[in-house]
Amino acid sequence: MKTKEIKLESNSYTVVENKNDCLNIEELEGKYTDYFNDYDYILGDYAYNKLRLKGFCDKQNKKCNNINNINIKDKYLKELCAYECNYFLIKKINQ
Repeated sequence: MKTKEIKLESNSYTVVENKNDCLNIEELEGKYTDYFNDYDYILGDYAYNKLRLKGFCDKQNKKCNNINNINIKDKYLKELCAYECNYFLIKKINQ
């Protein structure tokens, strides 16, 4: 199975997770800004049919800290997102 690649502005991403096939490319493109350029991952979660985006970093990224470390993704989903929400996770492809 070929991994899906997404182009957002000048960055390319690959889909890592897509719970219940919830990723809507047009909606993601509408929410994406250059704010996310420094992040290695973007997590999109849905609550009340609204998409929220959160950037995460790999530990090696100099901008990585306690609130954006990809290792806390599951805690973020459990504590700060709607219960059992649909979400997707995309990872920046190194260029």
